[in-house]
Amino acid sequence: MKTLLKNATIVNEFRIFAGDVLLENDLISKIGAEISEENIDRVIDATGKYLLPGIIDDQVHFREPGLTWKGDIESESRAAVAGGITSFIEQPNTVPNAVTQELLEEKYKIAARKSFANYSFMMGGTNDNLEEILKTNPRNVAGIKLFLGSSTGNMLVDNPETLENIFRNTSMLIAVHCEDEATIRKNTERYKEKYGEDIPVSCHHLIRSEEACYISSSKAIELAKKTEARLHIFHVSTERETALFRNDIPLHQKKITAEVCVHHLTFTNEDYESKGNLIKWNPAIKTAADREGLWAALLDDRIDIVATDHAPHTLEEKSQKYLQAPSGGPLVQHSLNIMLENFKENKISLEKIVEKMCHNPAILFEIEKRGFIREGYKADLVLVDLNESYSVSKENILYKCGWSPVEGGTFHSKITHTFINGFLAYENGRISTEKHGERLLFTR
Repeated sequence: MKTLLKNATIVNEFRIFAGDVLLENDLISKIGAEISEENIDRVIDATGKYLLPGIIDDQVHFREPGLTWKGDIESESRAAVAGGITSFIEQPNTVPNAVTQELLEEKYKIAARKSFANYSFMMGGTNDNLEEILKTNPRNVAGIKLFLGSSTGNMLVDNPETLENIFRNTSMLIAVHCEDEATIRKNTERYKEKYGEDIPVSCHHLIRSEEACYISSSKAIELAKKTEARLHIFHVSTERETALFRNDIPLHQKKITAEVCVHHLTFTNEDYESKGNLIKWNPAIKTAADREGLWAALLDDRIDIVATDHAPHTLEEKSQKYLQAPSGGPLVQHSLNIMLENFKENKISLEKIVEKMCHNPAILFEIEKRGFIREGYKADLVLVDLNESYSVSKENILYKCGWSPVEGGTFHSKITHTFINGFLAYENGRISTEKHGERLLFTR
């Protein structure tokens, strides 16, 4: 199958230029100023549209197995493709937790049947599964995930000796959720004394506080330096933490890297009044000063990746009181739109969006032949129209949970086409029923 994208405005490797791109089967075979249309199966006129590499989201929770009333691999990967995400890395706190090689492979088997997008899964660490962690294959597993703050099931790693053994004995990338559990417990009790069981959600960023994040992140970084482990810190949420990261060396030389999520770049604690539990995430959305600090660190390259931490819950679950309402929300369908809105507002360039959402995840995780528009690379591509607008409504939300924290808002860009391994998976609001997602491979 040969597909020719004509007259695109290509955003790739810090350049924006006009050109054609030829796809042959699952690969990009040619990039040129004017490629002949002879012997082509399908020609797509991309005049006026921007062609980006497919977005790689390094942190999602698609809820399968065990939590599929919230979302599943089929429903959430479908929404991801509509949002321009062509590859995702899913986390291990499903039920059962993916903390043995057998349970991890079960998730891969499900994805092979059900995923619209390319996929990888993190191996989960616990206080007692080091032997299983060390069996993990670096060629076809994204990395090791450790929760240093409370999470689902037996996944809180709070034994210092165990933690050091994991850091010292694995050569794989270790991704961590950093919040200090003792600080959170102390803060929770303080606010219970004040409010009883009716703590307002506006206290969330004071309970899961800047201090809780900084204590945990700084300890993890100290341990990584001591053991020379390869550490990646998920969802940095405070300005204070950004000082822990370097921007004086290229990404491929960094041993300690960081990610920020779109909700921490979008909302502040002032939005709890209108959004309530819908924007209750862990780590918490914090102050306007924190948001601006995160933007500064993203733009000066102390923060390396933009992701979603997509984590759906039902509206019924989210409608409970603060202490009972689960943390997390759905974002994969809208994360690229959110970042393009920031481009429209002159906060970030298109080249920088592509760097942080496409190139850098591929470099950081050493993903094979993805994340760039290059000849010989997998044809994971997204076309966007920066001159079209649409409003987010119940009718066009694709998440299984049926809601979005940006519902009612208007985006001034539209994703028109998404290619997965050369296959046109999404076109102008229509998603193919065929699934062409592949297991990601890593060049380690």
